[in-house]
Amino acid sequence: MQLWQPSLPDTYYSRDESELAPAITARREQLGDDLIILGHHYQVDEIVRHADFTGDSLKLSQLAAEQVKAQNAKYVVFCGVHFMAESADLLAPDGTTVILPDLSAGCSMADMADYEDAVEAWNLIHDALAKTPHPDGKTVRVIPITYVNSTAAVKAFVGMHHGACCTSSNADLVFDWAMKGGEEPVKDNEEIKILFLPDQHLGRNTASMFGFTTEVDAPEGELAQTVLYDPKLTRAGEPLGGMGPDQLMAARVVLWAGHCSVHKLFRPEHCDELRENDPEMKILVHPECAKQVVDKADLAGSTEFIIRTIEDAEPGSRWAVGTEIHLVNRLAKAAAERGVFVRILSDCQCLCTTMYRIDEPHLLWVLDNLAEGKVVNQVKVHPEAKKWALKALDRMLKQTRGKAVHAVGKPAALVD
Repeated sequence: MQLWQPSLPDTYYSRDESELAPAITARREQLGDDLIILGHHYQVDEIVRHADFTGDSLKLSQLAAEQVKAQNAKYVVFCGVHFMAESADLLAPDGTTVILPDLSAGCSMADMADYEDAVEAWNLIHDALAKTPHPDGKTVRVIPITYVNSTAAVKAFVGMHHGACCTSSNADLVFDWAMKGGEEPVKDNEEIKILFLPDQHLGRNTASMFGFTTEVDAPEGELAQTVLYDPKLTRAGEPLGGMGPDQLMAARVVLWAGHCSVHKLFRPEHCDELRENDPEMKILVHPECAKQVVDKADLAGSTEFIIRTIEDAEPGSRWAVGTEIHLVNRLAKAAAERGVFVRILSDCQCLCTTMYRIDEPHLLWVLDNLAEGKVVNQVKVHPEAKKWALKALDRMLKQTRGKAVHAVGKPAALVD
């Protein structure tokens, strides 16, 4: 969701760049413990240096909630994208004000699944299942799962329909919970299907971990156990988002036709070229990459997994990393000091362009307003949506609390 962002006064862009960081630091000192600044891993260095905490979206929101309580903070400035600020608002104590420095910083993946489309898909899928006899005479129950990279409204939809959120590091645990029936154990004569939103690639890679055949690798002439639902095709007049009723009945996982605009840029041929030119280099990718890329990689896992893998890498080792360029560059710089070589998997400019909209002028602008007693760019989730979205998050946390999580697609690689 790209919201309208008012233009900043000219003074913020006419100021010399060397003046911006000291001005931000001065405002931070003025606001003191009232303020917490969060910086996502994909942010530019000029923003990260101002952050109290860096991390992925859910980790940052959880840290913010804990820190707000610890220091009785009033304001959380989230240097990320819109759904991340929503997550912070979901988890922060009542009365906390969450601010996004630039409201136009959205997420193309999250925007590929909106609430109305999810409701329509849910109804169409259930209507089709009711009209299509199961080959083994079983009843079918659908459990929705949404990646945390989704809007609060979609999280609420999933929460209302007895589903759960997941992250890229715990998707396998949440899949396992759903396949066992979720909140209600699966019955003897019942089949569970998962509706996975909004990232088809994380969903497909996780389904493959469970041994399900996908559209990528199903034998010729055999219906895959994953199938793609595309809301654009539904709007164009195709009744089931491009699926046929037989494909739906054969599938165990219905994947939403969404993707990350950064991770889709990594291709299998990038892996092939690297293997040919530098056979000793290890390939490490995010599971938002296509399955064909994950299959060719040595390791695949969440942002935190990627960071830990590079931090723990042996001196002299060489790594090609398939994720956002600012993070890769930051990892490469730190790793070089330990004798570890890191490069990005592809030479393309794999940049999260919406995250890039958060810059020092916007950060200073929101802090100036706070210092003057004004709140701009507050992100607040509607109370009803908040109630159900928290249900979806809580179901995830119950399944993952105290458990090891896996590198998606590579079960032998564990993350604490």
